[in-house]
Amino acid sequence: MTTYNITKPERLQVNIKLPASKSISNRALIIHALTGGSIIPDNLSDCDDTEVVIHALEQMPEVIDIKAAGTAMRFMTAFLAATEHGEHVITGTERMQHRPIKILVDALRQLGADIAYEKEEGFPPLRIKGATLDGGQLEVAGNISSQYISALLLIGPMLRKGLTLRLLGDTISRPYIDLTLWTMREFGADAEWTAVDTITIQPKPYESRPYIIENDWSAASYWYEIVALSDDPEAEVCLEGLMDGSKQGDSSVRYIFSLLGVKTTFGTRKAGVPTKVTLTKSGHRVNRLEYDFVNVPDLAQTFVCTCCAMGVPFHFTGLQTLKIKETDRIAALKTEMAKLGYQLEDINDCELKWDGLKSQISNSPIDTYDDHRMALAFAPLAMKSPISINNPQVVSKSYPRFWEDLESANFNISRS
Repeated sequence: MTTYNITKPERLQVNIKLPASKSISNRALIIHALTGGSIIPDNLSDCDDTEVVIHALEQMPEVIDIKAAGTAMRFMTAFLAATEHGEHVITGTERMQHRPIKILVDALRQLGADIAYEKEEGFPPLRIKGATLDGGQLEVAGNISSQYISALLLIGPMLRKGLTLRLLGDTISRPYIDLTLWTMREFGADAEWTAVDTITIQPKPYESRPYIIENDWSAASYWYEIVALSDDPEAEVCLEGLMDGSKQGDSSVRYIFSLLGVKTTFGTRKAGVPTKVTLTKSGHRVNRLEYDFVNVPDLAQTFVCTCCAMGVPFHFTGLQTLKIKETDRIAALKTEMAKLGYQLEDINDCELKWDGLKSQISNSPIDTYDDHRMALAFAPLAMKSPISINNPQVVSKSYPRFWEDLESANFNISRS
């Protein structure tokens, strides 16, 4: 097992070229495949999650292994079911084979898809026989993973009758659904919210168009964390390739971190134009943070780590999807934060609280549970005291150059 031992730089002054958004990359790749065109989206992410989608779409092997990529599993399942690419088995890691997919399979079957479970009912691997589907009206719960909903939306324009999707109950992670619709419209789809709970997609095929992928606001969140935790009043991090008014849900990170003393300055405010974003310290922060992460669950680990290290008590809600991510993130956060002396309280598997008290520190390395966001969120804690991270290579799932970028910011990383 590899372990990285990380210590902070004396000063924090760095320019970082962030990775491209894997969320947009994966959506754009599926749409590109559905257009049958030759114009490949520009600035694609080089992360593991995107690489498995590229390989699957280019090679179309009989057995498609998407490894640990949850987005790829959901998107490729819908793609294979709604296109005439023959018969395939789609599978993944051991963890992926225990991540539920029944809701999506049931929805696709209602649209006429031919999908069978190869092992356990409700979980991958799946055997899928592709065909052009009729489409029509469909109802699904709104409080499920947005990846299920986005997978259905992406194939909507290719269905004979289009798709009218009604979301029942409360809708979570809505920004990710809106990101899907926005990306679809960038390729000519007629896809809109037609009621507060209903999305209507006309049977109008996508158009092959040149398209540039924006860089990743999720990756930016770890640099916000680093600035927030820095003791250098002149700390400055410049991030390239982000947009003001971005459709990425995690772009809200700039608003939340303004409450923790980080100021965001855009190089240009022109909509749709990537620019340089400069992060500096504002000198002002809240004494306690309460926030509902229902729309941005992937930011939860970042803010748990940041608030604890800053001594800011918190109560975070809307975390119900964390238990079915790459790992049970609520359990992982409680276990790993306890090593650093922070005793978190979880409520009903959907809330986390910390009252500001600390206990004994074990100084044990942080385990990452095959979850990229555990490594990415915990590494910045080196700004307060040296930290060790086990299996650091997991960052390749979304931010392959993370450790190199830390070293360019003069973090010291030793391997053991």
